Amino acid sequence: MLTNSKPSRKENGYLDHLDRTALETMRDAGAMVLECQRVLGNAQQNVVSDLIRFTTDFREWDHLPDSDVHDQNSHSQYYYHTHAKSDDKNYMHNAEHGHFHTFLRAKGMPQGMKPARLDSCTDSGAETDPVSHIVGIGMDGYGVPINLFTTNRWVTKETWYKAEDVIRILDLYEIDHAWPSWPVNLWVTNMLRLFRPQIETLLIERDRKIEEWRGKYTDRDVFEDRDLEVTSFCAINIEDQIAAIEQAC
Repeated sequence: MLTNSKPSRKENGYLDHLDRTALETMRDAGAMVLECQRVLGNAQQNVVSDLIRFTTDFREWDHLPDSDVHDQNSHSQYYYHTHAKSDDKNYMHNAEHGHFHTFLRAKGMPQGMKPARLDSCTDSGAETDPVSHIVGIGMDGYGVPINLFTTNRWVTKETWYKAEDVIRILDLYEIDHAWPSWPVNLWVTNMLRLFRPQIETLLIERDRKIEEWRGKYTDRDVFEDRDLEVTSFCAINIEDQIAAIEQAC
């Protein structure tokens, strides 16, 4: 299980199974993440503040931007928001300001990919264009990413796909346009590439947690249970991740 600790290839072995092509893809993504942070820093901005500057009335729970960010070619999507401190669960890092939620819509998924079967009592909220949540990226008050996490279905009203299918769509995620911020769009895209091994593990743990919860609380609809919000979580550090990749290459 991933824990609240810095990445360590020696301890976790999360890079051991990757070939050189995969490692180089992650290394390139790390370079792009750092470059986005550099150019934003030159303007006294970070990935969070560069989004907030487009609104004069940013409040807790509001989507930033209010219409989300969509890529009409890849059908990738994200938004940023914050929670009221009174709503924070014990999974949240004390220093967390808010987090990005990343998604891929059905039009961008491989042909034939089907949603998972839900419990019979689940409010499916069927959509004409289903959407899969991929991962959340938690940010501190300085605009630095500090954690990754997955959530239960009710949190984002997503269409539920099995972990192995969500892992299949990781390579398809890309925000390839300049609105509302080109460096932020590049940053989000490349964070999913840089931390792909952790995200894969989190998604597998997500499904394990769902099954564990279903077995423990047989009288509840696991996907709508407000007592189960975050299904997996790990702390991250960009510099440590890049260093581990360089060591592995």
